[in-house]
Amino acid sequence: MIKLGVTGGIGSGKSVVCEVLRIYDIPVYDADLEAKNLNDTSPVIRQKLTKAFGSELYRNNKLDRQKLAHFIFNNEENLRTANSIIHPELAKNFEEWARRQEHHPIVAMDAAVLFEAGFQSVLDKTVLVLAPLEMRIERAVKRGNLTKKQITARAGSQMNDEEKTKLADFVIHNDGKHSLLEQISLILKIISNP
Repeated sequence: MIKLGVTGGIGSGKSVVCEVLRIYDIPVYDADLEAKNLNDTSPVIRQKLTKAFGSELYRNNKLDRQKLAHFIFNNEENLRTANSIIHPELAKNFEEWARRQEHHPIVAMDAAVLFEAGFQSVLDKTVLVLAPLEMRIERAVKRGNLTKKQITARAGSQMNDEEKTKLADFVIHNDGKHSLLEQISLILKIISNP
């Protein structure tokens, strides 16, 4: 089984790439969604987060995301602490999930912070989805849940594209000039026939 990681900045189109992978019958693990679930259900994460930030972090047996955001916003040390608790558990959860997909030759992980979290250590190949910043901002604004200022701040807080490009095995250009389908099918052909 080949474990493929898909990443890209906000508005890059990584979710679109993952939807195409699903069409190819490749199961996709949504790291953001699974992290939210694990933050609520994992006793390991709960115990470590409450030790680090206090028992009031959980309310009605669920992580108070706003309270956690308050602790980590503009505080690099708290952010590192939270990530060092959540990311290893998420990587383990992905590996357990991948084992349950054993009848699939390829599985994928959709993760915005793939390299920042060190998830490449549990993956065989990585794909970076790139798009020009203005196009990314425009796409993210159209989704409607963030302002242009929030999107720009989020994009600025992520690892830059040059660094990610050096780490990625493959790059998909989602700029309206290159065919997404052709790029994805070529990558799948390459990783299926090493």
